Amino acid sequence: MKKFFLYTFFILLFFSYSSVYALCENSKSCILIDNNSGRILYSKNSNEKMLIASTTKLMTFLIAYENGNLDDIYKVGEEVLSMYGTSIYLSKGEDMSLRDLLYGLILRSGNDSSVVIAHNVFGDYDKFISKMNERALELGMNDTVFYNPHGLDEDTKNYSTSYDMALLSKYLHTIPFYLEVSSTKHYETSTSLKAYDWYNRNKMISSYRYTVSGKNGYTPLAGKTLVSGAVLGDLSLSSVSLNDNDIYNTHKSLYEYGFSKYENYLIINKDMFSYKDDYYKGTLYVKNSFYYPVLEEEKNKISLVLKIIKGIDTNKSSVVGKIYVYLDKDIIHTDDLYLKRGIGTKTLSFFEKIILFFKNLFVEKNN
Repeated sequence: MKKFFLYTFFILLFFSYSSVYALCENSKSCILIDNNSGRILYSKNSNEKMLIASTTKLMTFLIAYENGNLDDIYKVGEEVLSMYGTSIYLSKGEDMSLRDLLYGLILRSGNDSSVVIAHNVFGDYDKFISKMNERALELGMNDTVFYNPHGLDEDTKNYSTSYDMALLSKYLHTIPFYLEVSSTKHYETSTSLKAYDWYNRNKMISSYRYTVSGKNGYTPLAGKTLVSGAVLGDLSLSSVSLNDNDIYNTHKSLYEYGFSKYENYLIINKDMFSYKDDYYKGTLYVKNSFYYPVLEEEKNKISLVLKIIKGIDTNKSSVVGKIYVYLDKDIIHTDDLYLKRGIGTKTLSFFEKIILFFKNLFVEKNN
């Protein structure tokens, strides 16, 4: 009987492990994150540096969007003559708006579009590449390096991790124009030379109904890559898979796992939260609600800790403490505690103020 239960335990353990591991069985590296909190919901080799192919163009998009004018017209130069691979087939001397170039960049993965953008946004190709790397560091993409704006990797190579690319996707989800472009299935435009009729190469947009964004890529060295985003209810997620033989099924499986297992749980409701404080003899409140994706079994591991900072001159500041949200032993969120205006404070002696100063310094140092 004991052997039976032991065998049953290991069989259940094996299938439990296999069902989760199978989420990324065809990818060398993958990740699923929550776009609002940044919580990692699933990962596999997510910090391993790898070639990223045309998902590079997501950073090209971001730099162009943040530093260019969508209605500016760029003239296509000789830079397109050396481009190969996926293209929107621009002609030297042709004029196209940055807006249309970005649609061509994302929908058709235009390598020619990427170099026209990189040569024109700052008027300096090298400056554009430098800005790509600078912006990556600002976003926390510490294991990423860009040498070109397209992702071709025969001459120069761009490296990143699935975690870093998820951070980029998370940030791009705050830009409505990115969501508009990357979720477009069909786009038409024209220049003085020709008309263009583009369909989105990212099959996730058509094959998985909750998809709202994404960019796929491929080179023989990098293999198939995909960065995508999906939204169901109030859960907004990003997935990345690198060197993946089955990118679309990998991403669908990751999203189905995330949407079925996690709930975007309201932990702090700013409209309901209030705390009667004896020291300040008033009500404390927060200005922001806080949601966090949790598993059902994690809900009873959530706790709130309030730390009141005594001796605050409430005539100068209404912030009188901090609220810490714990998931088990980890702090997952902090926010300011505010005192309603018009509430006075206890009068302290000079000696009491000195004691409170060092006490608050100790609290701040340990938090």
